[in-house]
Amino acid sequence: MEVPRYDGSIHPDEWINDIQKYFKLKNINYNYFSIAKSFVDPTIISLPAEIYSFEKLSNALKEDISFTVFKNTNKRLLRVLKYIPERQNGETPKFISKFRKYCYNAEINDIEEQKNYFCHSLPNNNDNCNYNYLLEFTKRKENIKSMNDLIREFEEIVTDELNLIRNESIVALKHVATGKYLSSIENFLYTTGSKSQVAFVSSQVLGPNALWKIIFGKNRYYDPQDGDSYIYDSHSIKLQHIDSYKFLGINRVCYKSPISEHTEVSCEYYSSDWKVNHSKLENRQRYLKSNDVINLSVNKFYDNNGMHYIQGEEFLRSHDIQFTIGNDTFQEIVCHNERLGGND
Repeated sequence: MEVPRYDGSIHPDEWINDIQKYFKLKNINYNYFSIAKSFVDPTIISLPAEIYSFEKLSNALKEDISFTVFKNTNKRLLRVLKYIPERQNGETPKFISKFRKYCYNAEINDIEEQKNYFCHSLPNNNDNCNYNYLLEFTKRKENIKSMNDLIREFEEIVTDELNLIRNESIVALKHVATGKYLSSIENFLYTTGSKSQVAFVSSQVLGPNALWKIIFGKNRYYDPQDGDSYIYDSHSIKLQHIDSYKFLGINRVCYKSPISEHTEVSCEYYSSDWKVNHSKLENRQRYLKSNDVINLSVNKFYDNNGMHYIQGEEFLRSHDIQFTIGNDTFQEIVCHNERLGGND
């Protein structure tokens, strides 16, 4: 281990800590301060003759103008420090390490000042970043009382971002009331109504028939050059069945469902746009992420006889009503515009 000469380019306390490690390694137990002073570059820093403790040595180094320059440089480094998300090949541990190091070097110990610098380093929607890290961090600022709190909250934000639903995410949709999954079976058709591919609620065991790809609806343009784009509350999405490549929707004719005679829901090669709404208004948030509870609604243009033009919104629902096709029994899913409840 070699201790560098002190020239004002390192924090005095860090340098003194290295000197003490050096003494211990070399088994030096005498004449500490004379040796330590000999490592200070005399062409840059002039030390008082009477220094008999590391505390006084630290104070002397901090009183020199070189330490003012050092601190101000680290404050400037904090101002230009920017977090690069991991999806853009950024490295969160290195960013956190730099942030803490610059705060230490600049002797920024007040947590409010640290939070302000941290906010300045985070990208938002104006920085070619689809996820607004600054907004999410600002929501949590009041909970942060220490540097450890700051890092813990930011780590949760980074983890949450990985759980966000994006364009072309593969998802399963579970019916809250029964714990069963929205499903379809390729080329398995209704015997009534549209005679299109059946959509139903299956067992509580997740299988390949219950996987869907989310694709942006007509009110959301996706530019691949922008990178990952997320689904927001109130966005319109299409749900494409993975196994059959068909889309979940309602027929333009708006056929009646097999048993309850509400609007039939089926899978076709043409697509319906489903509007995403968080089910609990008090918990609404900007982004949609895994395990969120949502309602899905679709615009309906004709009545269930396909005759009279109407325009309204109907919600995707399921219930305990079952229908059969051959020897198979299915739990019905439908759309209707009655008051929202536990089956939605």
